[in-house]
Amino acid sequence: MAELVEISKTEEGTRLLRWFLRRFPAMPQREFYKLCRGGQIRVNSSRARGQEILCAGDVVRVPPTVAGYAKPAVKKTESGNRFSLSDLESLRRCIIHNDADIVVFDKPAGLAVQGGTGIRKSVDKMAAALFPYDKISLVHRLDRETSGVLVVAKNQRAAQILANEFQTKFAHKEYLALLNGDVKPAHGVIDNYMVKGQVFDEPTRINGGTGQRPQRAITEYDVLSRAGGHLSWVRFAPKTGRTHQLRVHSAMCLHAPIVGDMLYGADKQLDGALRSVLATNNLFLLAYKLTFQHPSTGKMMTLRAGVPEFMQPIIKFLEFKLP
Repeated sequence: MAELVEISKTEEGTRLLRWFLRRFPAMPQREFYKLCRGGQIRVNSSRARGQEILCAGDVVRVPPTVAGYAKPAVKKTESGNRFSLSDLESLRRCIIHNDADIVVFDKPAGLAVQGGTGIRKSVDKMAAALFPYDKISLVHRLDRETSGVLVVAKNQRAAQILANEFQTKFAHKEYLALLNGDVKPAHGVIDNYMVKGQVFDEPTRINGGTGQRPQRAITEYDVLSRAGGHLSWVRFAPKTGRTHQLRVHSAMCLHAPIVGDMLYGADKQLDGALRSVLATNNLFLLAYKLTFQHPSTGKMMTLRAGVPEFMQPIIKFLEFKLP
């Protein structure tokens, strides 16, 4: 007897052929198209051609003859992962775009992007659990403390294309940050070299005993608003992607660390009146906007993150605007 399968939200945007081959990887494509021509495979009771783009709520008729091509059941989690079904559902609600090649998350602050020793939850492992029939690959990173737009590839081809976009800086990133200080001038470009969280004007001045090669770090910035000479609402456009680049440039070059940065800004105390308003352990750094070329369609995409809950009352109180 044929099985009727309803398409979930996480499967939305997938082509019918790819959807079938994920579930029945041993099935030859010629067999798939034969079943389509014979009316055995249907979408919402209509004959399928194989290239339909599925939407959440669509119902696919799966003929019983394909059962022998099925993939073995995928384990829910690996032994080293300790995330729950509610964790997966929380991450699913963070999806702002999903298709056959990519899934884009509005990553919450505090969630690691990549798993490792001592990391209980991470985007890469949880995304693999949400999309068990895809090959999940990270193509760029965000610090655990940073919230905002994060693109994840769902197949090898998309991963290669997107990784090249980020490496060549074809992809354009914009961040918003609340800085503890009155940043002047209001616009500028920071261009120097970084090693282990330190900055240098020239690579030749870097101590050769650090054991690391100097890396050029370039950040464009614009001050969008100010508050009482104590806070600056800043838009960053990094042209390179060094570890903690925006946090280091804020603290050491603009002399105004990002609010909530306990690594680079712990020594600079907030003004007394502002301290109570900004009482939080969160980092006020948001990967607000990302523009890139879709790996399959070639169309330029611009995706924006929402302002996280912990930032909203502060932005409203200070009457700051989004760009």
